[in-house]
Amino acid sequence: MASDALHRFVCLCRYLQDPCHVARFQQLCGVRGTFSKKPAEAGESDEELGVNGACVGQCQGDRAASGDSAHGLPGQRLRKSLNAAGNVEQDECSAAFLNGPSGRDTERDSKGTVKPLRRNSLTGDVGQEFIIENKFLFYLFTIGTELGNEMFFIVFFPFLMWNVDPYVSRQLIVVWAWVLFLGQSTKDLVRWTRPASPPVVKVEVFYNTEYSMPSTHAMSGTALPFCLFLLTCSRWQYPFMFGLSIALFWSVLVCISRIYMGMHSVLEVITGFLYSVLILVVLQPMLHDIDKFYLSHSYAPLVVLLLHVGFSLVAFSLDSWSTSRGDTAQALATAAGAALASRLNHQLGLQPDPPEEVLPLTLPLIDGALLTRSIMRLLVGVAVLLAVRAAMKVVAIPLACKIFGVPSDDVRKARQHAHVELAYRFMVYGTVAYCCVFLVPLLFGFLGLS
Repeated sequence: MASDALHRFVCLCRYLQDPCHVARFQQLCGVRGTFSKKPAEAGESDEELGVNGACVGQCQGDRAASGDSAHGLPGQRLRKSLNAAGNVEQDECSAAFLNGPSGRDTERDSKGTVKPLRRNSLTGDVGQEFIIENKFLFYLFTIGTELGNEMFFIVFFPFLMWNVDPYVSRQLIVVWAWVLFLGQSTKDLVRWTRPASPPVVKVEVFYNTEYSMPSTHAMSGTALPFCLFLLTCSRWQYPFMFGLSIALFWSVLVCISRIYMGMHSVLEVITGFLYSVLILVVLQPMLHDIDKFYLSHSYAPLVVLLLHVGFSLVAFSLDSWSTSRGDTAQALATAAGAALASRLNHQLGLQPDPPEEVLPLTLPLIDGALLTRSIMRLLVGVAVLLAVRAAMKVVAIPLACKIFGVPSDDVRKARQHAHVELAYRFMVYGTVAYCCVFLVPLLFGFLGLS
């Protein structure tokens, strides 16, 4: 009975991991590849595994298959079944997606093709051209995937800190950092590659060299909105269903956008969603105590530095260098800088949290003056943060290279040294977070924008 259930589970995972589901969804949304080469026809079986571990053939539910799965440990069998390398089977999926553009596509001239918005930061790969037939969905899912990228966070967290509620912003940063750490570390332990292309069209290539299981975009895109909802639903007065709907829409948009971009399979997105829910269930009840410890405990600065730097070192030791390692260190550095700056604010009596007696807070009337002040704070503050980030990037890499004796001629190659990358991320993003929480609010007071 247990063996049969395990076999069914493996078959379900194979089905959800199939890159052809991603390719079909892309085609349904108007994304057309410009593939021209046909797959090799020799040596393919009826039950072939794809490049990304996708089982293109149908799982057979007979007892013989269950018997075959009896060899080896269950975890090993599942990993081998889902991550084995091979050729993509030339079935209906191959005929639809691998044999080149359709007749309608070939009528398009070169002006109808576009390339991924950003090149891969590790390899410099700019990606293959593709055709977008539904621009609305392209822009919608581009926005969705940007909700998990750096530029969104460098605007979103400061906006909450300066214009809404520093208490909520501090705790969201904690959740974001640990969700990313756990997600990226799990990727390097599981080591599944991205969906095979072809048949999948790589609408985005920026993270293409990272491992893909689970989707950390889906994790952050689920943990952040639902944590924001849970933190504010009892702290602020607003319609419950409105907040829940926003959180659900945010999460679904980010999750689906990763399939649209060709970066994740259906299985990886579902796993990322469930993984983040599990982390949030464990972490959410502890957030208030964590925040209180960071603000008031005498050993908090030492604990913050040791914890965040220590886990960054653990992350770098999991696998060879990739963009995921830098993203992990970046999140932990941001959380450390924000925690240290928040403690200083607390000690100096700056940005005090409202007393519990006045909770729940009432949303202010949004008029022209409030809107103008908020926009000015955001524009001035983000401009300062971007300037600090640019200045620190100029200084941090040469300094880190000099400290660790690494040549700084090739910046990309220098950053592949773990110690250089780790020091660079902490110097740059720890400083940016510190400025966001402590220095920029002081600047607002000087400019009359408090």
